[in-house]
Amino acid sequence: MYVCLCRAVTDKAIKQAVENGCESFREVRDELDVGTCCGMCVPETRQLIDETLAKLASNISTAA
Repeated sequence: MYVCLCRAVTDKAIKQAVENGCESFREVRDELDVGTCCGMCVPETRQLIDETLAKLASNISTAA
């Protein structure tokens, strides 16, 4: 699903950026150029980042 229509960034791309090491909105923005045009996607992008980071943290703690 497209999260940022202005830059054609999908939820998968955002999740993948986080899985590949981005840990903040700023890092995802710099990597994907998301949220740099109209800004309407910023809240959803931040939510996806938080959810993905939480999922990764959960996976790490259950693997330990």
